Amino acid sequence: MINFITRYFSSLWSFITSPFRALWRLICRIFPPREFTVMDTPRGNVYTFNQSSFWRFTKFCGKLGLIIWATWSTYVFIYHRPMLQHRTQQLSEMESLHARQMTDLQTYLEKYNELTRNLNVIDDKILNASDIPDSEKQELMNNRLKTWGELDFLRTRLTEMFTNEDYAAEYTKLSELSAEFELTRAENSELKKRNAQLVESMQKIASTDTQIVDTVSKLTSENIESLRAGINNINSTIASLGLTQKVLIRNANKYSNPLVGAAFSPMDLDKDLDEKYQKLADDLELWNGLAKLNNMLPIGAPVEKVRITSNYGTRTDPFTGEQKKHRGIDFAGKIGTELLAVAPGRVISAGDRVGYGTTVEIDHGLGFTTLYAHLSQIMVTRGDWVRPGTIVGLAGSTGRSTGPHLHYEIRYKGVPFDPTKFVKEK
Repeated sequence: MINFITRYFSSLWSFITSPFRALWRLICRIFPPREFTVMDTPRGNVYTFNQSSFWRFTKFCGKLGLIIWATWSTYVFIYHRPMLQHRTQQLSEMESLHARQMTDLQTYLEKYNELTRNLNVIDDKILNASDIPDSEKQELMNNRLKTWGELDFLRTRLTEMFTNEDYAAEYTKLSELSAEFELTRAENSELKKRNAQLVESMQKIASTDTQIVDTVSKLTSENIESLRAGINNINSTIASLGLTQKVLIRNANKYSNPLVGAAFSPMDLDKDLDEKYQKLADDLELWNGLAKLNNMLPIGAPVEKVRITSNYGTRTDPFTGEQKKHRGIDFAGKIGTELLAVAPGRVISAGDRVGYGTTVEIDHGLGFTTLYAHLSQIMVTRGDWVRPGTIVGLAGSTGRSTGPHLHYEIRYKGVPFDPTKFVKEK
């Protein structure tokens, strides 16, 4: 052995450290020293750094240790946490079982003391009462046997308590059932009181509901008749256009713009409800439609002082003297007379037209438009929203005109019709 050491190693220390030096050479082969440079661009400096094998091996060990630690922590979190939760749940169940056992044990102890006391009383009566009748002695003996039987039952139940995991003490079960019965009876009594209060409240609600429905129904009926009166005088004109009030009301409910408001959504109620609710819903829909229709239709005069100089229909043309159809109504007025919008709408045209001169045309929705012709000045621009009473222009004599006046047309889907009944004479 000594010869082997002296032949291949210079000393005993060299022999002992040879495995470590071999391991270090292997590490140096795997992690050779490295040199890297860093350039400081703003200053133009170049720095050179060396990383030894020891430093690279140390960094590798640190990273490997971090990975192992993260892997182990993840494993513990994923696997051991549910196990810990399960153990905690088991411990909670065992604590609950222990508490129940102690409660039952206390119950059994109280019963045992009671039975032992009764047994001592019975034995005392049997031993000290020599002159009692045989029937009473027999009854005392029967009571004594019964008490012994109950004591034996207690012994059996105690044995079962500590040997059977699924035991259920009779005294505890009876006590729990009694408590549940009392609780249920109290809850039932409270529910009866609440039910009576609910029935009374429902009766009051039903009575109030009937009053509200009757009042609103009466109000809608009165307003519907009032709103119908506002458009009854134009029924014949509407009919000549192939329309009916029903169609106009339905279209008005669907129409919406910033001036007349949003569309009205019909209410479709459950058929099992009282018919009065559906009738009320229908009346509200009709009421809203009529109100919207009265607001949207161009009913009224476009001037404050109404004086009609030429009606709609066939007339003698002032320029040619021939019979020719007049497509609107002419209102007398001086140059500069203010011309008013008769219903809410949007200006769709404002400028010159052949024959009409300077004109303004307003779209009121539902296919109806109004045209103001021969104006001396326009007070609105195309795209403007106008309200009833808004001044849209001033009367004049532009275009094919014999003198200052307003030529006024109402059109349905671009076709003029007789607007006489739409104009309210003052």
